[in-house]
Amino acid sequence: MTRSLIVVAACCLGFAAGLFNPGSNSSAWALDINVAVLRVDYPVLVPVSRFDRKPDNLGFAGALLGNQDNETTGSFLGHSFTFETVATSPEQLQAHAAGLVEDGFRIIVVLGRGGDVLSVADAAGPDALVLNAGAPEIELRSESCRPNLLHVAPSRAMLADALAQFLVWKRWNRWLLISGSNPDDQRLAEAYRRSATKFGAEIVEERVFEDTGGSRRSDSGHVLVQRQIPVFTQETKEHSVVVTADESDVFALYLPFHAWTPRPVAGSGGLRPVSFHAAHEAWGATQFQRRFEKQNGRYVRPEDYNVWVAFRVIGEAVARSSSDDATVLREYILSDAFELAAFKGQKVTFRAWNGQLRQPVLLTDSKITVSVSPQEGFLHHRSPLDSLGIDEAESGCSAFGN
Repeated sequence: MTRSLIVVAACCLGFAAGLFNPGSNSSAWALDINVAVLRVDYPVLVPVSRFDRKPDNLGFAGALLGNQDNETTGSFLGHSFTFETVATSPEQLQAHAAGLVEDGFRIIVVLGRGGDVLSVADAAGPDALVLNAGAPEIELRSESCRPNLLHVAPSRAMLADALAQFLVWKRWNRWLLISGSNPDDQRLAEAYRRSATKFGAEIVEERVFEDTGGSRRSDSGHVLVQRQIPVFTQETKEHSVVVTADESDVFALYLPFHAWTPRPVAGSGGLRPVSFHAAHEAWGATQFQRRFEKQNGRYVRPEDYNVWVAFRVIGEAVARSSSDDATVLREYILSDAFELAAFKGQKVTFRAWNGQLRQPVLLTDSKITVSVSPQEGFLHHRSPLDSLGIDEAESGCSAFGN
């Protein structure tokens, strides 16, 4: 090798070392990524179970762990990741969203209800990237979709389909559907009706449990429920399973062991579909769980996991695209090149037609992972994961241009 070639080779090696040296601050590819987490805290009654009390750092704990994971990976490329957390009331949401935009945040993770998530996406503008980590509304992935809005949280349709597949696989095809009287309960009930039709189950009867308000818990609550629920579930048509739609947390947890006819309970009580659960241990999840618990002194909740995934989506996109531009990141995330390991047995990806993360859904009884959907035998021409939720032909989303 001639002296000139040796010099050129040495220069190239030195440049490469600068790119991948964790301590180097002079890399031409070094990026500073700032992410905001915006959580909307709604007034709610005390939950039925004290185990369901929401911790003060709900979601924010997932952001902390996700940011640390991004820092570990990004350090090899000279990238740095920082984040800011904001908890707000619905009344102050617009002011906080505007403030984050004014402060230059172009990547925002939102934990909130559907309308509030849309308002943040609209306030952030087309040059920003907003990730929905909490809202399950189907319309956000359909007629109300936004081009700058991606969905890490599964939709109600995905959750309902995940449970329906398991019930059909078990041949529990005759459902007694009991829904709450509040609007979100009714939306979830509609998702279960759709899933029953989609997978060939039959809803033999429907009943509505009226929410009369007041406290959900009292010293004598179990006595009252023990008398009320059996009467409410008397004289039903023959069914193989009770499916509950109770997002308001009023009655579903009481149904197991109290229904007049001894049948399994699923949905909002009994066997529940969730994005993640603290009992999940397969596919390396135990390591994730232990890190989270050591850091936060509590078990992980679905909201924490969703925010962690949102951060890892950003970290992976930044590393692969070598960009901090929200538009570039969005294009890469929606491309066929993107994939992410998420402790669910297979890589997760995004649906290019509506920005929904396609992912397995866990079915838990709150002690173990009973099963994981999609179930064996439920196929789709693109991916079995697309058997969960709204498919491309029925999505109604035109904002993505697919």
